[in-house]
Amino acid sequence: MFSKKPAHNMAKSNAGPRPSNGSTFSMLGADTSIVGNVEASADLHIDGRIEGDIICNALVQGEASEIVGAVKAETVRIAGTVRGTIAAREVVILRTAKIDGDVAYDALTIEQGARLDGRLSPSGGHMPPAFGSANEAQVALEAAE
Repeated sequence: MFSKKPAHNMAKSNAGPRPSNGSTFSMLGADTSIVGNVEASADLHIDGRIEGDIICNALVQGEASEIVGAVKAETVRIAGTVRGTIAAREVVILRTAKIDGDVAYDALTIEQGARLDGRLSPSGGHMPPAFGSANEAQVALEAAE
């Protein structure tokens, strides 16, 4: 009834470690609230609330999401509320977005209806720093309140 089969007849699994350049993403749901900085090598999709700076490859923010802090990424797609500086090569601000802070970009798209209270600064192909220091970030957050 149960017999041991030779190893060469067994099905081989193609599952193996992912290549380091494979696209991965992390998602923070609407019920997630983080106080502290978030740094990720993967892409982030945020539907919750983050009070702290975010550094990642690409950021997608949901409509009900709130970020209080600086955002630094290659690409950013904002649909919720951001109170802080955004620095990215490509920035897309959707109609539901509310941004209270400066935006440094290389390519920029703003949908009609989006709200922005801050300065727009083309970065000229260079990735600008989100903030010079953590102390400067704290001063900017206190001034926004």
